[in-house]
Parts: sequence; structure tokens; C-alpha cells
Amino acid sequence: MQTKKLIKLVSTALEDLKARDIVLLDVRGKCSVTDYMLIASGSSNRHVKAVAENVVAEAKKAGVELVGTEGLDSAEWALVDLGDVVVHVMQPESRALYDLERLWGTDALEEA
Repeated sequence: MQTKKLIKLVSTALEDLKARDIVLLDVRGKCSVTDYMLIASGSSNRHVKAVAENVVAEAKKAGVELVGTEGLDSAEWALVDLGDVVVHVMQPESRALYDLERLWGTDALEEA
């Protein structure tokens, strides 16, 4: 699947379960494991887990190969690795603490 289509698929999966503050970061040339990061907030552990699981389900339906997931059990910060796109779903407190947008030293491309 083309990267732009994958970004759209993931953005829709995030929006479908009401993830908030969705941001797309272009990390090409800054990160060796992915080209883009989609970062979103969930309102609770259950919400973070449900949103991340929806991303996984929609990706599988579309035939996208899942590289891996992390954090679904604790759900403070869930990560879904889809190769060219890595999705971070975080509770607001964790998102503020780790501040991935600043860490990667890039302006958000857009609110996805």
C-alpha cells in the first residue's frame, strides 16, 4: 500500500474511535525505522487500547503487514508499527511527558 493511502487509512481508524489531537510527523532522514509518525491522544487506558486495536484491525483488513505492537496491556502509550508509518496512541499525560513532537525536532505536517 502506498504511504499516503496508509496514512489516510490510519487517520480514519483513529478518527473512527474519537482519538484526539491527531498529528502527522515527517521523520524521513531523522529516523531509521520509519518515515512518518502519527500521534494521537486517548482519554483513558481503555480508550488508548481500543484506538490502537482499531488501527491494527483496519490495517489487517486492508492487507497491510503489521510489524508489531507495544504497550497494549498497560495502554498508557500504545505503539502500532506498520513499517513506513508508526502510530503512537497516548494518554495526554504521557504525551506531554514524552513530547514526541519536540523530541523529533520537526513541526507537525498537519493535524491529520
